[in-house]
Amino acid sequence: MKKLFIGIDVGKEKLDFCIQSGERTLKEFVVENTMISIQTSLKGVLNDFAATSQDVLLCAEYMGQYTYPLSCACEEMQVDLWLENPAQIKQSSGVQRGKNDRLDARKIAAYALRFRDRARLFSIPEKNISTLKQLVSEHDMYISDRAKYQGQITDQKRFMSPADYVAKQKRLQRQIRELDTSIDEIESAIEQLIDGDETMKRQHELLFSIDGVGEKVAVKMIVETNAFRDFDNGRQLCCHAGVTPFKYESGSSIRSRNRVSNRADKSIKTLLHMAAIAAATRKKSGELHDYYIRKVAEGKNKISVLNAVRAKIVLRMFAVIRYDKVYEQNYQFSFA
Repeated sequence: MKKLFIGIDVGKEKLDFCIQSGERTLKEFVVENTMISIQTSLKGVLNDFAATSQDVLLCAEYMGQYTYPLSCACEEMQVDLWLENPAQIKQSSGVQRGKNDRLDARKIAAYALRFRDRARLFSIPEKNISTLKQLVSEHDMYISDRAKYQGQITDQKRFMSPADYVAKQKRLQRQIRELDTSIDEIESAIEQLIDGDETMKRQHELLFSIDGVGEKVAVKMIVETNAFRDFDNGRQLCCHAGVTPFKYESGSSIRSRNRVSNRADKSIKTLLHMAAIAAATRKKSGELHDYYIRKVAEGKNKISVLNAVRAKIVLRMFAVIRYDKVYEQNYQFSFA
């Protein structure tokens, strides 16, 4: 039974703590966002309130890399940490006037107390998954920068004097070459990392057997699902990625056709969309292609059909991982 609930507002440089027990706020303070400062503060809290690590539940909004020192400190001290979606906390907190870090910490502490039975405790992913996630993030950053520089070369020629354009082109091409070198190094590092990890290597192989799933999609899925540990089934990931359609109706006045929600991980959704296009339209054969052609011929909206293809790809990913078996076209289930 937890007796201390600590809400933490996470910032780049500092953390705001709010400690609650029941309906009472016991203490509020601010610490630097470093592992040593966090550990020192937590030890002080345990001593001040005669508590053990098992008596405490920490709750914070998930803020990406900014939560890394906090998660490391909690893991070393064996304190339960709950990293929640910021939108979930905001929606459950009612109408709020004004905003500051101290109020946010109170709000998070109250959320942890109220919904403690729904807590999903956070654990740091394995080292290889963490490294792979960092590499993928860096790779995406360089790809974005390269596209931006390439766009400048393509678009600016008509709007600059020839001499100015040539000078700018040389500078941009130098930057692009540097980015290409970095991208090649990261792709090589990703390949070596996956080949050196038995679990990721096998999952990569299984995912590759599915129509539409290429290198980038396979790696992204391994990273975002924590090697398929963070989601119990494909439907959960479909919801997370914004692929699942929901009803929008109320009474007799609001009735809309089913549509997907904007609350989604757009990076996954984008890659799934490209995978669906590759499997359904660019490839001239296969189950997903035949499904797409059949549904469009029936008069279905093309985007809706592509969304269904996205969902089918996700469900196939989870199926091949669950059964540890490459995907087979026209598979016939046997009870024998």
